[in-house]
Amino acid sequence: MRILTLICLLLFAGSVLSEPINDRRALFNYQMSCQGCHAPDGSGASSVPRMKDQVGLFLSTQAGRDYLVRVPGSAVSALDDAELAEVLNWIVREFAGASVAEPFEPYTAEEVGRLRQEPLREVENYRVMLLNEIALARAAP
Repeated sequence: MRILTLICLLLFAGSVLSEPINDRRALFNYQMSCQGCHAPDGSGASSVPRMKDQVGLFLSTQAGRDYLVRVPGSAVSALDDAELAEVLNWIVREFAGASVAEPFEPYTAEEVGRLRQEPLREVENYRVMLLNEIALARAAP
C-alpha cells in the first residue's frame, strides 16, 4: 500500500512540476503587474532594468534567482504565488534569450511563496553587487 501511495504522489508531483505555462494568463498578468515599468517587450523604462536578453543572467546564481522573486515588484505583487511563478517562468522564456543557460529550472509556487517573505528593501546596490558576482563567476575558468 505504501509503495502504491508513493508512486501516486510521485506521478502527481511530476505533473504539477511539468505544468505548462498558460500563455494568455501569464501575458495578462505581465501586462497588469509588470509591463508598466518593464515595457511590453521587457526593454525597461528610464531607471527600470532591462529584462530583454538579460534576465537569464540572474539565473546563473542562487542569489540571482532569488533576487527575481525578492524585488519589490515581485515580492509585494498582488499575484498569488502560483501566478507569480508562472509570470516569472513566462518572462524567462519570452525575454531571456541567450542570457539563460539551459536547462532552466522553472520557479514553483512553493519557492516563490518562501522567497517573497523576505522582500529586498534596497534593490539598486544589491543588483549591482549581484551582477558583479555573476560577471566574476562567468569569467572564472
